[in-house]
Amino acid sequence: MKLTLNNTIKAFFFMAAVMAQVKCSSSNDAVENPPVVNPPVVNPPTTTNDVDFWLTKGDQSVLLTKQTGVLGFGTTVNSNTNIEVNASQKYQTIDGFGYTLTGGSVEVINQLNAARRTALLQELFGTGENSIGVSYIRISVGASDLDAAPFTYNDLAAGETDLNLAKFSLEKNKDLIAMLKEIIAINPKILILATPWTAPVWMKDVASFKGGKLKAEYYNVYAKYLVKYIQEMKAAGITIDALTPQNEPLHDGNNPSMYMSAADQASFIKNSLGPAFKAANLSVKIIAYDHNCDNPNYPKAILADADAYPFVDGSAFHLYAGDISALTNVYNAYPAKNVYFTEQWTSSEGQFAGDLKWHVRNVIIGSTRNYSKNALEWNVANNANFGPHTDGGCTMCKGAITITSTDSYMRNVAYYIIAHASKFVPMGSVRIQSNSGGDLQNVAFITPSGSKVLIVENDGNSTQSFNIKYDGKWVATSLEAGSVGTYTWK
Repeated sequence: MKLTLNNTIKAFFFMAAVMAQVKCSSSNDAVENPPVVNPPVVNPPTTTNDVDFWLTKGDQSVLLTKQTGVLGFGTTVNSNTNIEVNASQKYQTIDGFGYTLTGGSVEVINQLNAARRTALLQELFGTGENSIGVSYIRISVGASDLDAAPFTYNDLAAGETDLNLAKFSLEKNKDLIAMLKEIIAINPKILILATPWTAPVWMKDVASFKGGKLKAEYYNVYAKYLVKYIQEMKAAGITIDALTPQNEPLHDGNNPSMYMSAADQASFIKNSLGPAFKAANLSVKIIAYDHNCDNPNYPKAILADADAYPFVDGSAFHLYAGDISALTNVYNAYPAKNVYFTEQWTSSEGQFAGDLKWHVRNVIIGSTRNYSKNALEWNVANNANFGPHTDGGCTMCKGAITITSTDSYMRNVAYYIIAHASKFVPMGSVRIQSNSGGDLQNVAFITPSGSKVLIVENDGNSTQSFNIKYDGKWVATSLEAGSVGTYTWK
């Protein structure tokens, strides 16, 4: 959804974000245009030294740039802090890193000329030297608040119903579907999570896209609606990997939105959605909750339901409230179930430096150190006015990309937040042990090819010198305050 209530409520959350640093992007963070070429396939980037080092600084003087200095492993004693990486201690497998591809994102990307549009999709979703390798995307089932207007796939005149879903149509998403097919051609293995912001209005207890609840009498029909969506997307060439039953189910002030309590979601999953998926022989994951870290009891209540439990793959989280450790809270209670991090916005009023630090610390490092299989920022792209959005939708949400003309775009802070992971940690990588504490926040992975990746964020106010220690040797390096480094080695 994003913080999409009204602007007054958004302002409240924005001030809270300043306190907790839960705000986000801003600024014109990168200005150069990408080359209009199809880059060679090399992902993760080939390591040319003992350790390669890619850097972004909070002052934007360096943006995801490979450093030229040679970092070599050795055994010369020094007094630096050690970050010790242990590849023998493994944790969760990573599904990927990415964004939500909203209808608004599609609309503005399609305003680019053909050459620039192709180059942008290659840059985002490709696996070449000039690409960032986004491997996981979230889409809305029907409209999100970052579409130009709310809609579902079964909108009817007031008083009408369509129990057989005879009027169901994906037509309003034809442009999204076309772009998804292009993305899949670039990366056939990309994973897609689908999330509804609302059920069709005629199924709700209010005659509005905004708010209200799904009527119990329509639980089975809505489950069929979601099955039909998955089947028709498949027929269009789009495989949905996972679905959450409701975006931010405890926030009904967005447009569109729908309230769904934990008890109602458990009932819907066990009595309608799960059985409907089973009857249709769908292997699509059902992921519960998809809301803030301040209420881990919501997904735990669903997983505590013995009849809902078998249908649920895991639970998903945002971080507009609460602490990222909520993921471990739920994981420890139900270790057979997965956890996911599916959304965090960046604000038009945020600052690059603060947003880079907070998001890398919490969304990239924090979520994966707390067992998340993915990490997603909110919106791929918007225009210079932070649109399009619905009436009542988010007016402050800033995408990873701002489309500035038919021939140009800017890379914003969310681009770099995700790129420091997505470019180096492909799907199938596994988180491995690394000690973390103090100002040097970090997380480590081993890729399917055996490369090691360490992402480090200097959360302090001064330059930090440290060692990356691995297999009895170490390399000495340093990070300026507020900087992010991704280190790779064989």
